[in-house]
Amino acid sequence: QVRLVESGGGLVQPGGSLRLSCTANGGIFSINYMGWYRQAPGKQREWVASISRTGNTNYIDSVKGRFTISGDNAKKTLFLQMNSLKPEDTAVYYCNELSLKYSWGQGTQVTVSS
Repeated sequence: QVRLVESGGGLVQPGGSLRLSCTANGGIFSINYMGWYRQAPGKQREWVASISRTGNTNYIDSVKGRFTISGDNAKKTLFLQMNSLKPEDTAVYYCNELSLKYSWGQGTQVTVSS
């Protein structure tokens, strides 16, 4: 049974950077078709970025050019490099496979504020 653990969030000023990690504990895991999601206060959870089996990446328009998704299968870890952060990026960030086949982890809080 795969358990996803997100980390790397924190408080950062606008324009700052953070690198999120999502580590899979237990079970068989691959970064193929994994994605990052976020949920801001009072809003529904939304897809942010994903990576395919061939390494192709896709992003929600609001983060294109600022966020980069990557991963390391050997370390069973997915990453999200977030640059030029904006207050509207404030949310709890989660990872999951695009089919949402894993149980949600606890997420990691990202707060962008001066």
